[in-house]
Amino acid sequence: QVRLVESGGGLVQPGGPLRLSCAASGPPFSGYAMGWFRQAPGKEREFVAGVAAAFNFTIYGTSVKGRFTISRDNAKNTVELQMISLKPEDTAIYYCAARQSSFPTNSVADYRYWGQGTQVTVSS
Repeated sequence: QVRLVESGGGLVQPGGPLRLSCAASGPPFSGYAMGWFRQAPGKEREFVAGVAAAFNFTIYGTSVKGRFTISRDNAKNTVELQMISLKPEDTAIYYCAARQSSFPTNSVADYRYWGQGTQVTVSS
């Protein structure tokens, strides 16, 4: 069973940057595609970004493309989400997720393992 722990959330001003990190433990990390999702109050969980298990392939949600960058380090069992030009509408709980596959997808249902989430608030 994969265990995921997110960190790095907090309060940031509009236009500012923030970096989230997700630490994984359990089965070999390189066997899992990873994703970041977010959920704002009263809204459904939304796909943010995904990265392939062991090669350089990434996908992004439409609302974050060009502002967010996902990366992973299989030697350290971590996946990061670098966010820039943050907007108030980026405010949400951000979740790290893992699926036992080479490729990421944008569907919540495709990910079996989830972290507890980290709050990101964009406000002046």
